Amino acid sequence: MKVTLILGSESDSDHAKKISDLLGEFDVPSETVVASAHKVPDKVIEIVSKLNDDPQPQVLITIAGMSNGLGGVVAGSSVHPVITCPPAQSLEEFQVDLNSSLRMPSDVPVMTVLHPKNAALSAIRILAEGDETLKTKVKARIEEVKGKY
Repeated sequence: MKVTLILGSESDSDHAKKISDLLGEFDVPSETVVASAHKVPDKVIEIVSKLNDDPQPQVLITIAGMSNGLGGVVAGSSVHPVITCPPAQSLEEFQVDLNSSLRMPSDVPVMTVLHPKNAALSAIRILAEGDETLKTKVKARIEEVKGKY
């Protein structure tokens, strides 16, 4: 099992680190690659094709700001679940850029999760559906959070 983080730009690395750090807390391996859907679409498709050939359970998380073509391009070709987590730095950026992550054409199933921690937890829960050890860790995390309130 693994999560692949596909970044539209190196400038998205800090946002991706927030996700990969939480994946690490659950012992979920992750890999990070950089490929812009607008600048190198062939590279994106090549990455997705290789991931499609990998038989292990996995989730892809795309991270791209501005006009987020990356989530749609990845979801349009991936056999794995795709989550997009836009790295907006301010409320204004979210308001301007969010629609490019939310509005996808039919047959392009990408889920948009705004908070990097929640993107990681969503990927973890998807993977936990087929892994009892991971599911036990998710249940423990839920109880830990509930215990704080």
